[in-house]
Amino acid sequence: MQDCGYKIDELKSFSAEILDKFIHVVEINTRDPLVSVRITASWALANICDSLRHCIDEFPLKKYTGSNTNPQLVASLTECALRLTEDGDKIKSNAVRALGNLSRFVKYTNSSGSSGVHDKPMGYLDSSSNNIEMLSERSSLQHAPNYRHPTSLGDSHLLERMVQTFLSCVTTGNVKVQWNVCHALSNLFLNETLRVQDMDWAPSVFSVLLLLLRDSSNFKIRIQAAAALAVPASAFDYGNSFSDVVQGLEHILENLGSDQISAPSNFKYRVALEKQVTATMLHVLGLASSTDHHPLKDFLVKKAPFLEEWFKGLCSSSLGETSSQSEAGSSIGDQKKLMISKAIQSLIQVYEIRNHQPIVQKFKKLSNSIQL
Repeated sequence: MQDCGYKIDELKSFSAEILDKFIHVVEINTRDPLVSVRITASWALANICDSLRHCIDEFPLKKYTGSNTNPQLVASLTECALRLTEDGDKIKSNAVRALGNLSRFVKYTNSSGSSGVHDKPMGYLDSSSNNIEMLSERSSLQHAPNYRHPTSLGDSHLLERMVQTFLSCVTTGNVKVQWNVCHALSNLFLNETLRVQDMDWAPSVFSVLLLLLRDSSNFKIRIQAAAALAVPASAFDYGNSFSDVVQGLEHILENLGSDQISAPSNFKYRVALEKQVTATMLHVLGLASSTDHHPLKDFLVKKAPFLEEWFKGLCSSSLGETSSQSEAGSSIGDQKKLMISKAIQSLIQVYEIRNHQPIVQKFKKLSNSIQL
């Protein structure tokens, strides 16, 4: 295979021209009739996107303006990855990984081509035009008047195509593909310029993650799905799906102990799954008091007996861990107690608003048992 053996870690030292040529060679090899060549090419493509995600701030992309291909850099990478998702599972898995990395660092801007930082709050997306450019930490460059990143894209349907590809790969891909989809969606949620909650496809994305978390026979997929569901930072970021996420997680948590372990390899991941589901549940419960969704609050009142017993177990185990932890592990224990305390306080506010004083008193007692 031509030149695809270059170490991706050496990309930083390559000139812009060499990077263009490198990507061109990879793209050519993704069309090779030999599957083994396409697998290696797709792996190289995913690694390029991963390297760009990690070192985009250091990479001299702004020097590309003299290149005819540079304005299409991200477009070329994306189109190539989208095409490869229609190939076999080994290739599809790498393609999804590439798209996940791209979805993390591309910047969604308004139709004027500016980043929108002057007239819109951070994280704003003009859904009428999904122009895309790379995210960079060089805010002084990006905030300069009339600055336009040289890798902006004009395809308003690109984002939707990427997301629909993720959703499709869940049903058409193998275990590794599904795991990479969950990881890709985590990256998508981390893109601060994208208002996921305003996208028409957002409910489908959250539903797929809940479905994988509930029904997948592979615990590694379930762990990654639970981790992705914990990425949005506020109830608002979940949009209309917040109530579904909370209720779905509660149902999964309530039935977690009755799960049948179909594969011996899942035994070693069971504890990790329980920890991740717990962390995700604590995260969303900590946000529950910030929503005005009455059906969700009624649901939390209905589930108060289960939640009380669950928190009793968490408080007990947390105190036990604290007494046996070393100094290095104490900070982790403190973080866990902080998450537990925040979730309990949030529920107390919910129950106070719904005027359920007996429940409030029980949860205040739980809160007092957590010593921060």
